Amino acid sequence: MLRFCSAKLLQVQTRALTHFWSTTRAREVPMHETSELGTTVRALRPFVPAKDFGVSKRFYSDLGFRAETLDAKLVEMHLGQYSFLLQDFYVAQWADNFMMHMMVDDLPAWWRHIASLNLAARYGVENPRAPKREDWGLDVAYVFDPAGVLWHIAAVSA
Repeated sequence: MLRFCSAKLLQVQTRALTHFWSTTRAREVPMHETSELGTTVRALRPFVPAKDFGVSKRFYSDLGFRAETLDAKLVEMHLGQYSFLLQDFYVAQWADNFMMHMMVDDLPAWWRHIASLNLAARYGVENPRAPKREDWGLDVAYVFDPAGVLWHIAAVSA
């Protein structure tokens, strides 16, 4: 009986949502409203997964990030004026498909730093990939974190 009720409820909800979307048009937001809102943004930070929270904190600290603990399961990782939120949360399919993109001015200096860390041996991650010119015109080095997150560390080609 419970299964039938749940399926029936789902059918009713689906019909209601279908009707709502078919009869509702999205309100167009004038460009001036969104550009004015853009001036009020103070930060835009992704939540990055961690398979082993402690290991990930050490990994990012070794890369040069400064950790600011927000609570037991959330740390803001700072690099200069930029940051992201490292969370003690992991779903393999999500982490394996999650990417970060960091633009830098001096990719050779970053690569020397990354190569000096011996990340694969110390953290069991895939070997970082040396910078190469990609078809889209950037020079990119690739770094994998302990949860499987792929970092693109890029610079404008010289």
